[in-house]
Amino acid sequence: MTSPVLPTGTLARTPQPTLPTGDGLLLRPWRAEDAPAVHAAFQDPEIHRWHVRAADSEAEVGGWIEEWVRAWAEERAPQWAVADADTDGLLGRVALREIHLDDGTAEVAYWTTAEARGQGVAARATTTLARWALDDIGFHRLELLHAVRNEASCRVAAKAGFLLEGTKRSSALHRDGWHDMHLHARVQGD
Repeated sequence: MTSPVLPTGTLARTPQPTLPTGDGLLLRPWRAEDAPAVHAAFQDPEIHRWHVRAADSEAEVGGWIEEWVRAWAEERAPQWAVADADTDGLLGRVALREIHLDDGTAEVAYWTTAEARGQGVAARATTTLARWALDDIGFHRLELLHAVRNEASCRVAAKAGFLLEGTKRSSALHRDGWHDMHLHARVQGD
């Protein structure tokens, strides 16, 4: 039997950190007052194209934010708001999903607002989250999945240092049917 890579409590024993990117962005815990901005982001057709979830109301998004805040303490899917460091305006989200502390693995996910696209926000936020998770916390492997047809997401993965490992055929159900997904990963030492 091997010892767990990360013991239970690795994340929950401290408050969720705010992580500066060093170039104008902050990854910070979600707040209830972020609900209107998240709701607005989820009205964007590009969010609908690549994400299964839809936001019908600010109240519904308020429930999501409550879940996202609890997820840190439960060590299951912590999420960060990606905000402009000067204005605190919401630019997107990054998250660790599918966490397996025993194996030291997690999946990285992200989205950006329409206004933030094309500015490197997703790549900068994902790079910061990956460095923190691998170097500071001690995760061994982070995976990143995106629809093969989502070329912008593929560029984000490459810029953030996630190597393409292959394609998972018919792996994720979106509104328009099953999608093949690219699997990218970073491991400690990359």
